[in-house]
Amino acid sequence: MVKAIDIPFGPQHPALEEPINFTFEVEEERVVDVKIRLGYIHRGIEKLAENRTYHQNVYLVERICGICSFAHTTCYTQAVEELLGVDIPERAKYIRTIFCEMERIQNHYLWLGFTAKAMGFETLFMYTWRDREAMLEVLEMISGKRVNYGMNTIGGVRRDITGKMVERMEERLNYLEERANYYKKVCTKERSILKRTVGVGMLEPSDALNLCAVGPTLRASGIPQDVRADEPYAAYGEIPFRVVTYDGCDVASRILVRIDEIIESVKMIRRALDGMPQGPIRVKVPKNVPKGEAVSLVEAPRGEDLHYLRSDGSDRPARLKVRAPTLANLPSLRKMLKGVNIADIPIVIAGIDPCLACMERVILVDTKSKKGQAWSGEELWRYANEWYRES
Repeated sequence: MVKAIDIPFGPQHPALEEPINFTFEVEEERVVDVKIRLGYIHRGIEKLAENRTYHQNVYLVERICGICSFAHTTCYTQAVEELLGVDIPERAKYIRTIFCEMERIQNHYLWLGFTAKAMGFETLFMYTWRDREAMLEVLEMISGKRVNYGMNTIGGVRRDITGKMVERMEERLNYLEERANYYKKVCTKERSILKRTVGVGMLEPSDALNLCAVGPTLRASGIPQDVRADEPYAAYGEIPFRVVTYDGCDVASRILVRIDEIIESVKMIRRALDGMPQGPIRVKVPKNVPKGEAVSLVEAPRGEDLHYLRSDGSDRPARLKVRAPTLANLPSLRKMLKGVNIADIPIVIAGIDPCLACMERVILVDTKSKKGQAWSGEELWRYANEWYRES
């Protein structure tokens, strides 16, 4: 006799893309509450790290995120170097700083394109991604790779920056700075962009602090908090720079913070190239790491990245804990989404630059009828753009 069985489908299923689920309670097209569910594509990287050597883990943590991979390897190697009591060469510190800022530039151009697409500005999306290629070419020229650069190692960096590379970098930096200034004019004068972003997704300074927001999300609420300035690492203590803040507390301010950070990063790279000392780029380190604990912080493109490391004296970590900036910003995202129109959901979510795979579906629940309706990401974007065209 054939026995009937139930086969569950999702949310953890190969056919479904999203690693996060949003359920919105709506009343007359206004969001009144948000429920966020996480963990659908947990990869177990922290546990995997316990079964690999410290050097092998450099390449593992690099794959936590393909866009800000250098931030993660910098954070991890700093923690190991602290336990070892190793001070890396000055030139290596400058190269790390340069790569951190180049990664920030390419990330912000990528984000600006995604945000433009969320608003229905396909042309702006294509222009920003075209310009991002200029920075990817520089990263590839130095490291040989466009993502997961393989530059960091425990004790320094693996590749140097030569004189010929500097000439090419200066050319690309001039271009990227010019384009960033152009996009700033567009985003501050184009009425359709201002309509979609000004006063949308509000996060007051007190809420930003209480909910522990980080990165551009926090600085767009007027809080000048930045790991590079507050807890300098690499060569940030030697390079003057401005912590970019805006006090609009909305999506428009989050756009302007990131555009200004592109311009500031270009200036920082120039200063680092001018002041970079000669010398070795790495030092030899032992395989076994002394017993102890270390916490490392870096300012990733999306905000404060934290790695906690505990050693038992062997060649493998006893514990690695990673707190990426997106996780820190999710409580504040929930606050931003309350009270917004359904049409504003895509741009508010995009505003924190979430490091997530595509959010393929959301669920909208009417507070009166209690009936739920699942929308795909494409349906939500289309609804948002049509709503603004008609309003």
